[in-house]
Amino acid sequence: MAENTERQAWMSTLAKAPASELARLWGALEISPEHEVLRAPEVGGVMVRGRAGATGAPFNLGEMTVTRCSLRLSCGTVGHGYVQGRDKGHAKTAALVDALMQTGEADRVRAGVVDPLKAAMDAARSKRKAKAAATKVEFFTMVRGED
Repeated sequence: MAENTERQAWMSTLAKAPASELARLWGALEISPEHEVLRAPEVGGVMVRGRAGATGAPFNLGEMTVTRCSLRLSCGTVGHGYVQGRDKGHAKTAALVDALMQTGEADRVRAGVVDPLKAAMDAARSKRKAKAAATKVEFFTMVRGED
């Protein structure tokens, strides 16, 4: 179960990462594994669901464009990539990273690609939080002695 959770975390990071940054880090890693494409990168749509107040009944919010890709390394490991939008290169790179993260190359790929992406995304999130916190207004009520 922990293995699935860990894989979900890196796949989430790969899916949310800017395509240009993923491509840059992947290129710097200089790994070119032999692989067979099982499902070429293809563009499709998925229905996005929401909940009012995060607790209400689910409803269909709308459709979102996604690109997916599946491939198999020469060692037999299968990797999948699902990304928002129409970037086929992003989906294929995500699938290659996913596959390698399940092999002996995992530590190298994690250090060279996944961890830097996660750190950049965490820094951007912190920056957004700080910017929002700077605009926060505290409302308070002064108690008057008339009541």
